[in-house]
Amino acid sequence: MKQVFKLLHFVKPYWQKSVLSLVLLVVVVVLDLAIPRLVQRIIDQGILAGDLEEVWHTFLLMLAISVASTLFAVGNNNFSVQVGEGVARDLREALFLKIQSFSYGNLDRLKTGQLMVRLSSDSAAIQRVMQISLRIGTRAPLIMIGSIVLMFVTDRHLALIMVPLLLATSAIIVFFVARMRPLFLTMQEKLDRLNTVLQENIAGVRVVKAFVRADHEAARFEAANEDFTERNIRVVEFMSTMGPALSACINTGIVVVIWAGGLQAVHGEVSTGQIVAFVNYLQTAIGPLMIMANLANVWAAGIVSAERVNEVLDTVPQVQDAPGALPLPASARPRVVFEQVGFHYHDSHETIVLEDIDLVAESGQTVAILGATGAGKTTLVDLIPRFYDATVGRILIDGEDIRQVRQDSLLSRIGVVPQETVLFSGTVRDNIRYGRPQASDEEVVAAARAAQAHDFILELPQGYDTRVEERGVNLSGGQKQRLAIARALLTRPAILILDDSTSAVDVETETKIQEALETWMKGRTCFVVAQRISTVLKADKIVVIDKGRIAAEGTHRELLQSSPIYQEIYASQLGNGVDGV
Repeated sequence: MKQVFKLLHFVKPYWQKSVLSLVLLVVVVVLDLAIPRLVQRIIDQGILAGDLEEVWHTFLLMLAISVASTLFAVGNNNFSVQVGEGVARDLREALFLKIQSFSYGNLDRLKTGQLMVRLSSDSAAIQRVMQISLRIGTRAPLIMIGSIVLMFVTDRHLALIMVPLLLATSAIIVFFVARMRPLFLTMQEKLDRLNTVLQENIAGVRVVKAFVRADHEAARFEAANEDFTERNIRVVEFMSTMGPALSACINTGIVVVIWAGGLQAVHGEVSTGQIVAFVNYLQTAIGPLMIMANLANVWAAGIVSAERVNEVLDTVPQVQDAPGALPLPASARPRVVFEQVGFHYHDSHETIVLEDIDLVAESGQTVAILGATGAGKTTLVDLIPRFYDATVGRILIDGEDIRQVRQDSLLSRIGVVPQETVLFSGTVRDNIRYGRPQASDEEVVAAARAAQAHDFILELPQGYDTRVEERGVNLSGGQKQRLAIARALLTRPAILILDDSTSAVDVETETKIQEALETWMKGRTCFVVAQRISTVLKADKIVVIDKGRIAAEGTHRELLQSSPIYQEIYASQLGNGVDGV
């Protein structure tokens, strides 16, 4: 319950509708509780007394109360739905914005499938709890309490007989609710796994087909699906035993009331109307218990979902602005310095990714990062825009520690073309100016020309207005990479990071892109991560990374003479000698 209470601030904007909904609900409960008393009156003072006028008056009063109760119930329903839907909308938005604030380290821990379940299934479960709380979830206990009070008013002796029965019924409900929470927690975890497998397969369907692994993936999904189904069955089977147990208590109570009340009626201690009213109040008291029992699964699911949602909302981004952080001073030609930088993932000191990195990128230099797969090249450049924070050491831009400046000012100075190209649904034009929505069409075309994308764009059905489908599936890998380069160039960054961004284009196109970049990025600082040595030949400085350390650095000619690792890479890709240009 504590986790649900933590989310109550989402109800605050709708407090007026919430209060009005509860007021209407209380009125409905009062009106409903009046009906059994009127039944007693119509029997004792009307039917048994032979007073037809009393029967008609009481009948019309009951009819009016029923109509009023219906109208108030409709009002309560409308307001509760508005509150529930509003809370769900705000909760989804809060989760989405929170996820947007996460650093790469947070996203490494919270997987895509898990976040999708929290934003959809868990949010919906909390919405149901909110709506139920303003409707039957509050109405049921109010009716039960009112009915118990009126049972004592109607016949104290019979009411005392029913107390043990009510306590037994309550104990049954508490037992089931306590057992359901861990069951629902496990069920949501199984749903996480199911969604993760589904998301992986949808994203990687081409790889699955290419390697003829459809049967293997079908088996993985079937296993996750079966696991989730079995957990659901266990929950439903457990819940289904509660209904018969409660029904037995209710039926026992009715039998006891009729037996004990009958004995009292024989001795003239109670009237027939009192017995009928008491039975009605008994059913009205235990009926809500049945309702709450049936709602227990909703509450249990809501509590579990609240815990999972709060886990996301309470997660602290690993990369945050320092207190009093200032904007990064503007500079067209920034100087980037790595001082004794080290890094490891997930707070684990066992796996060192980068160690003792001392590197200087002078203003306007192009620095190429070269090395084997897994050497730490991408991680190195990811530290510059603070996608991750260095574990030890520091990174300076124009003498400013990047951890002491505001992230938005830092990122506004940096253009990134990531290793994995990401495009969004929309037009080609919108994707290019994603980082500068206000850019003119002329600037978009200029950036596309520099990225060698203009010609192929014109060949598309609607040119720059051609729609890019989800994940850019209607474009080739090279086309997507060139659009990503154009998108970064359009922001005119002071620092440009190209992370293996031309791996999917041919050598001729890559050469044209490099020539255009020399003009476009003239005077700006550029980091180029590459697998192909042809990409880095003209760089001002080439840094060779080996097992997380800088193995060598210098120009192409210097490294050919001094670095065995560079010589080996050069020989394997461009020739057998070390007399390169």
